[in-house]
Amino acid sequence: MAKFTDIIGQEQLKEHLQNAISMNKVSHAYIINGERSSGKEFVAKVFAKTLQCEKGGTEACGECHSCKQAQSGNQPDIIYISHEKPNTISVEDIRAQINNDIVIKPYSSPRKVYIMNEGEKMTPQAQNALLKTLEEPPEYAVILILTTNVDSLLPTVLSRCVVLNMKPVPDKKVKEFLMKELEVPDYKADICVAFARGNIGKAKMLASSEEFDKVKEEAITLVKYINDMEISEIVKAIKKISEYKFEITDYLDILSVWYRDVLLFKATKDANSMIFRDEIQYIRKVADRSTYEGIETIVKALQQAKRRLDANVNFDLTMELLLLTIQEN
Repeated sequence: MAKFTDIIGQEQLKEHLQNAISMNKVSHAYIINGERSSGKEFVAKVFAKTLQCEKGGTEACGECHSCKQAQSGNQPDIIYISHEKPNTISVEDIRAQINNDIVIKPYSSPRKVYIMNEGEKMTPQAQNALLKTLEEPPEYAVILILTTNVDSLLPTVLSRCVVLNMKPVPDKKVKEFLMKELEVPDYKADICVAFARGNIGKAKMLASSEEFDKVKEEAITLVKYINDMEISEIVKAIKKISEYKFEITDYLDILSVWYRDVLLFKATKDANSMIFRDEIQYIRKVADRSTYEGIETIVKALQQAKRRLDANVNFDLTMELLLLTIQEN
């Protein structure tokens, strides 16, 4: 039974939404901005459920008819916007699901709440169509636009919405959540926390992902033996990496954390604050044979590879340059 108290972190955002409810100053449109898996949809669902709760408090009661319907995804006045094209929310989607629907009064609740995920996929035409509704929304309407990239929305749309940003959750809270709620062991929780960077959804996904464990093993095997590899073996390793293309940033993050551990160990000779402390013998080896400049060059090369892949530079070429830089340093 999802409530505001179940949202981990995001204190400012929770306070803003609960104050809006208690002071009866709920806006007609909100944009919730945050990276993928950061919990935007969970926040939107909790807010929508609370707005429609028959008890009318700042926390959904969980007992009334509306709360039970919302919990099972069947509340007729909480509407989820869908889109057929995977990468586009079209002008037709907006007209059919929002503009033409919003004029019909709520079915059984005081409000009609619209939740649109992946708002960054709206075409400019779709945004302009939505603008007409945002300019003169009916009293009972609340539109929640969830997005991973607030810059993809037109300034005219932004100016008519309250923009709320998801903040990274402190590492301590993420670790506590993984160990308490998901019973993840201490060491594994540390690794998930390091890669999640304050994103609770990503931490959960990593904790339960066998794929992530495989990618991690492959990445560590590569950095352990890269100095003894021929160019043909490196090419083979790249081919293997490309099987995980959708996880490539996780792969590069693993390498970054490994080299940060190397840097840390070289500077402090202390294994306790390292993420990969069970790999201490290999990390010591790399730390002994590398210079500070060399390790920093590798860390920078990893960031550069991420930027290149974001900019759609050729995958094989980017990875080859990166791995050769690692070899040389």
